[in-house]
Amino acid sequence: MSLLSEVRTESPAGWPSGSMEAITIVGPGRLEPASVPVPEPLPGTVLVAPRHVGICGTDLELFHGTSSYLADGRAATPLIFGHEWCGRVVSADPGTGWRPGDRVAGQTMVPCGGCARCRAGRRGLCRRMREVGLYGLDGAAAQYIRVPGHALARLPDAVPDRTAALVEPAVTVVESFARTGCSFYDRVAVLGTGTIGLLAVQFARRVAGEVDAVGVDPAGLALAVRCGADRAIPVGETTAGSYSLVVEASGAPEAFAHALDLVEPGGRVGVIGVANEPTAGVVAGSVALRGVSVLGIQHGLDHYDRTIELFATGALTADPLIGATFPAGAAAEAFAFMESARSGPPKVLLDLTEWEGDRRCA
Repeated sequence: MSLLSEVRTESPAGWPSGSMEAITIVGPGRLEPASVPVPEPLPGTVLVAPRHVGICGTDLELFHGTSSYLADGRAATPLIFGHEWCGRVVSADPGTGWRPGDRVAGQTMVPCGGCARCRAGRRGLCRRMREVGLYGLDGAAAQYIRVPGHALARLPDAVPDRTAALVEPAVTVVESFARTGCSFYDRVAVLGTGTIGLLAVQFARRVAGEVDAVGVDPAGLALAVRCGADRAIPVGETTAGSYSLVVEASGAPEAFAHALDLVEPGGRVGVIGVANEPTAGVVAGSVALRGVSVLGIQHGLDHYDRTIELFATGALTADPLIGATFPAGAAAEAFAFMESARSGPPKVLLDLTEWEGDRRCA
């Protein structure tokens, strides 16, 4: 099911063959179990047994057939999803430095390393980018996943598997505060109380002088206070021009205009949320005349090790954000739960450890 066409290498010790179980998106609104070939070894790759996989809005877009990756042809169904994940190494090309049993968090973006952008230090904008579980590389909703050795980050014992599944969304939060230059002197507003928004509140609490959460879900706002927000403010009760830094983490079409309204002259807006509809009410001249800096936050490819350290030390915590965990056999129920009208802890996980007794060659 991979989009790659690459030359096999001799199988490293312990690399299984045969077939494996996977969960695939086969069309709009259709999720099915499948038996697929175990990925063959390639030079520089590692075979990992995933243990936990996070489900997010991007996965829902793939599930509904509305994803831009499907629209522009980068992705196609059937697709093994799963770009937020952790697991244990099963086998590896010796040159990668990974060993069986190593605990790892998977990186989503896999740049080529050789294009002009990669060579210029802009790996996140690689011209030949592949993304695990989105396009170019199969995802982690399977018994095994094959990834390049450089696309893994080592997990310490202090970071349990459930926590490690949130490393991928958290790296984007770390990137947002690095690029916006957050400091103790900032008064920060975080728009949105989803996974990204709550992680942003936690991070800002460690850095900024004041942190407010802005949202529409009362339970989410209450959770934001538990995560460190000084105040939880419903949308519509905010004061314009009150913040030196606004982090837009909701992805709602109207949120970008709201962020520009909240930021003070000379302030910064970090845009993490991905709104796929035009934003009304934005006057470019106002942005220029007020000296506002707007930064689009794509991902945090360079921050995996630092983010894992933040979880290990307790600067970031995952448990308050996890709303439900489903076994591999209940993936359809997990997606339905994601779509249900619910509030509070936003993250949904798949627990794939039920497959551990069946890591076999068929």
